Amino acid sequence: MNHPKASPLAKIEQEVGLSKITIEYSRPSARGRTLFGNQPNGEPGLVPNGRIWRVGANESTKITFTSDVSINGQELKKGTYALYAFPEIEKWQIVFHKNTTHWGDGRAKYNEEEDALRINVVPVHKQDFQETFLISLDDIDHNGASMHLNWGTIQVAIPIAFDTKSIMQEQIDKNLSAAPNAQTYYEIARYYQEQGIKSKAALGFVNKAIEMGGDTYYFHRVRSLVLADLKSYDAAIKASKISIRLANKEGKDEFVRLNKNDISRWEALQPTNK
Repeated sequence: MNHPKASPLAKIEQEVGLSKITIEYSRPSARGRTLFGNQPNGEPGLVPNGRIWRVGANESTKITFTSDVSINGQELKKGTYALYAFPEIEKWQIVFHKNTTHWGDGRAKYNEEEDALRINVVPVHKQDFQETFLISLDDIDHNGASMHLNWGTIQVAIPIAFDTKSIMQEQIDKNLSAAPNAQTYYEIARYYQEQGIKSKAALGFVNKAIEMGGDTYYFHRVRSLVLADLKSYDAAIKASKISIRLANKEGKDEFVRLNKNDISRWEALQPTNK
């Protein structure tokens, strides 16, 4: 017979750049209990200092990375790991463990030699009280995120980073060797421009996109941004005006506004206006 679980299962799937992080864990609630350290009477709380904790309840918490990753500056291969913690007052040890078969923390079966990675992090004491244990992924950009463990008044932050530039460059090289079309060249140019890298190469790619695919407001939009990155403001303004004309034809008023704002900014940066 099914019945409500005291610590219900949760699953997080988060894209980070070209990678994905998946976390499966059960969420216990405080329910008036002392969570970490000792109770007022000196007896251990729910998670005693120095004892292994499954970072949740029920089965061990599982975390999966689809790409090789850096955790707090240390390298970890892609794959699925059991996530454990050894909480202390002034620091926590966070463990990414290769054996994912243990129920809970494994206790006597836990073998430190099966750790894939162990790092130290500093817990932060907050004023807000988190009743139900929460794992979240925040501060997300193309290259990483911060994993937060929140329960009671304690928060632990674990920096996660991916080498998205290398992953993307592999895809770019593969696509360039396989009969690229105008859209391929455009997407490469846009990526380089968004990352602020390889501006000269980006200009060549967006020019190739226009040559193969014709004039579009978004091709010329990216071309204008790349030219501005190269400090060719006159040419950037001309490209932006073409983008405005083409965007107007398609009713893309948001691109008209973006281009006009950029033109105003670039006009102020032209040497003749200084």
